[in-house]
Amino acid sequence: MTRGIASSRGLLATMTVIVVCSGVVQGYLTPLLPKVGRHVGIGGVGQSNLYLLSQLAFAVMTPLLARLGDIHGHRRLLRACVAMVAGGSLLIAVWPTTATLAVGVTLQGAVVGFFPLLAGILRSRAPERGRVGMSVLVGALLISIGVGGLVAGALSEEHAVAGLWTAVPVGALAVTAALLLPDSATARGGNFNVKAAILLTLGLVALVLVLTQGDTWGWLSPDSLVTAVLAVSLLVVWVMVEHRSAHPLVDVRLLRAPRLAVVSAHTFCAAFGAIGFLGANAVFLGSDPEATGYGMGLGSQAIAFVSLAMVVAGCLGSTATPRLSRRVGDRAVLCAVGVIGATGFLSLILFHDSLSRYLVGALIVGLATGMFESITRALSAEVVAETETALSVGLNELALSLGAAIGAAVIGGLFAGHRLRGGHIALTGYLWCWGVCAGVALLGGLLGLGFRPVPAAGTGQVRPSLAQSGEPA
Repeated sequence: MTRGIASSRGLLATMTVIVVCSGVVQGYLTPLLPKVGRHVGIGGVGQSNLYLLSQLAFAVMTPLLARLGDIHGHRRLLRACVAMVAGGSLLIAVWPTTATLAVGVTLQGAVVGFFPLLAGILRSRAPERGRVGMSVLVGALLISIGVGGLVAGALSEEHAVAGLWTAVPVGALAVTAALLLPDSATARGGNFNVKAAILLTLGLVALVLVLTQGDTWGWLSPDSLVTAVLAVSLLVVWVMVEHRSAHPLVDVRLLRAPRLAVVSAHTFCAAFGAIGFLGANAVFLGSDPEATGYGMGLGSQAIAFVSLAMVVAGCLGSTATPRLSRRVGDRAVLCAVGVIGATGFLSLILFHDSLSRYLVGALIVGLATGMFESITRALSAEVVAETETALSVGLNELALSLGAAIGAAVIGGLFAGHRLRGGHIALTGYLWCWGVCAGVALLGGLLGLGFRPVPAAGTGQVRPSLAQSGEPA
């Protein structure tokens, strides 16, 4: 491999720039929506619809962009994704209206392609840095999500839409970085199955709709039930079409591969609580104890700093994970993530009456978040053939998104069942929320026991991590 940007350190540094863009884009817009909404005339329903639109874009684009990368080249698709994100960010900043926000948020959904495509390039060009590289990228992602929200909030203090420019400079840097990256050396091939893509897209759209709107519609309402049945039916038909296709969009055999199945199920369980509870965490921190009998009464800026502290803990967990895997093995790390996450949520149940003790529990959850995002992304890249790397990581990203969405939906349902006449949530609702998250986290840890370590190619020996051997699975 040539010197310069193609060297492993230069490669990782360039990838980090792109991941920082992803984090800023994912973190800067949410705290701005109330002010921006008032400025451009978008009410609460419109703001909720923008969030829904972004979730739909995430779900639909994840498998499609990953598969297109495996077919047409990871660098080519990555450049297209970065251009979409940068263009959407610029559109929102220059011309903020209801229509342009909708278009911009949809274009920004292409950030879901960053990790799968970067994983394909990293595995091909610098396999010796697979684990460490993934942990660095996850840490950069978490930190930039927190910093992006803080910077955007600070900019919007003087003018409502000034914070919308937060993502523009990092988008421009990401475009430059994408132009400098080398392509993966992985063999390309296959055809894009349009019929399967349509079925998968419609099925995922219906699934995300019922998850995000179920609380508003009513979980047992006709709209929710019909949408849920439609989602299941479309996804079942999609699987049948893929089984019969000579050129499947997603090789469904990947979904039955034991190692990838365990990793994806673990990702789902970890994301259910660690990411699904973030909204509830902000509400609890902001609740006035004099009015509700619980909460910390923090302002938006203080809550943002708590969120930043959690992502710093996640960054520490992410960077420590490769070394921990080498010492105790991947299976032990997967189990430890479940135990650590459950410990954090149980701490919230026991010590929610003190800000300092509550923060300890929240930071433990943040630590588990960084660990699971690092180990599962690394393993999902390693447990398949190199030609399927991007698709495998993409499926793991989809498991993360669905786990977070379903976790948020379950927490929303628990809150709805414990809403008091004054409009606030009874403390029992939070206790149930933390208890369910702890239980699902423990389930993820138990699933980790089923992970079989990846053997080194051509040997019967177990390989604890890709970083040690540099060989593909």
